[in-house]
Amino acid sequence: MPDFALGLAALGRPAYINLGRDGALPGGRDVEAMRGHCHAVLDAAYAAGVRRVDAARSYGRAEEFLAGWLDSRGHLDVRVSSKWGYAYVGGWRLDATTHEVKEHSRERFARQWGETRELLGAHVGLYLVHSLTADSPLFGDLDLLLALGELRDSGVRLGFSTSGPEQAGTVRRALELEVEGRRLFDAVQSTWNVLETSVGPELARAGEAGVEVFVKEGLANGRLAVEPPARVRELAGRHGVGPDAVALAAALAQPWADVVLSGAASAGQLRANLAAREVDLDPDELAGLAEPPERYWATRAALAWD
Repeated sequence: MPDFALGLAALGRPAYINLGRDGALPGGRDVEAMRGHCHAVLDAAYAAGVRRVDAARSYGRAEEFLAGWLDSRGHLDVRVSSKWGYAYVGGWRLDATTHEVKEHSRERFARQWGETRELLGAHVGLYLVHSLTADSPLFGDLDLLLALGELRDSGVRLGFSTSGPEQAGTVRRALELEVEGRRLFDAVQSTWNVLETSVGPELARAGEAGVEVFVKEGLANGRLAVEPPARVRELAGRHGVGPDAVALAAALAQPWADVVLSGAASAGQLRANLAAREVDLDPDELAGLAEPPERYWATRAALAWD
């Protein structure tokens, strides 16, 4: 079965676009309250056998919170991935006009890798380009590609995450990139869930090529937990779990999936997500629920940060 990883998108900053967070986060979302809450969820994940954690420079203070937790707990068996490319600009405000800004440049890579390394050091075994798209300037920036190649050659594995209706093309193009005769990326983190399956065939090809495949947003930013389709509700009732567990079980069932991210905002949500381990689904059991990618991503773009 694929590994579970805890993603820190909802735990390192006061606002995110996950539905169903009411009551999951502290009443006061100041930095210290969120730090303590993040540590509590990390503790719950570790106790449940989760040994992977995924962060990003744009997840507010997620890397800082994670570094403090690792230092205080002394865990040496946690595998950390993080991402560069977006910068957090929300100022720790729920009502910020803009929460994060993307830039795929050599300068931002160098600065953010330095920040990640200072906080997390050797804990980071995988560093990903955050939200790569087919039109990213990365593809034509030789200086950036060479800098990424240097990091790869130093022993840090490289990957990329994808977003948007053209994910499949981005995965295909990115995995063709070579620096000094070697493939640049050996991990991909893409949005796949029963409402957005369009990248699946390309992820299957990536897996066949030896690329590690991460599934993110398996709950469609909470839509599948809060507003599940009737078929998901039916299976949840049959298995005695929540709709979130059924949706994540569908991701676990994909033969190409190596790691499935939980974006839980509380220990309770995490435990509910991990119930997916006990749900045995066929890979195609929820086929037919997928929306056209353009509609799915337009709906996602309209979700509010709160």
